[in-house]
Amino acid sequence: MSRVANIMVGLVALLHVGFMVLEMFFWDHAVGERVFELPREVLHSSAALAANQGLYNGFLAAGLAWALVTGKHEVKLSVLGCVVVAGVFGAFTAKFSILFMQAMPGLLALVLVRMSTPRTQAR
Repeated sequence: MSRVANIMVGLVALLHVGFMVLEMFFWDHAVGERVFELPREVLHSSAALAANQGLYNGFLAAGLAWALVTGKHEVKLSVLGCVVVAGVFGAFTAKFSILFMQAMPGLLALVLVRMSTPRTQAR
């Protein structure tokens, strides 16, 4: 179970690297226009905000990578909790599909990590 949990944590980290790249570098390009379905003018005027948001997604990815390297279950749980909260907040304040793109994979990884946490560390 631990291997499956780590694979899922890695996938969530990769998703956040993708979100970071999209928001920081492709927000106001044709790719961003296609993905976010917003007019280029709106994307251009909000590019700085998106880059900031992308940086936070990069921090989530870095936290998950650090948790994988160190093997610390409590760090995995903490960062995955942040991923889920960010995804739920984004779903209800921006675009509902964020619930499925960010929160659900994060929640699945969180559950898998929790299930694979040794009992001595769970307390």
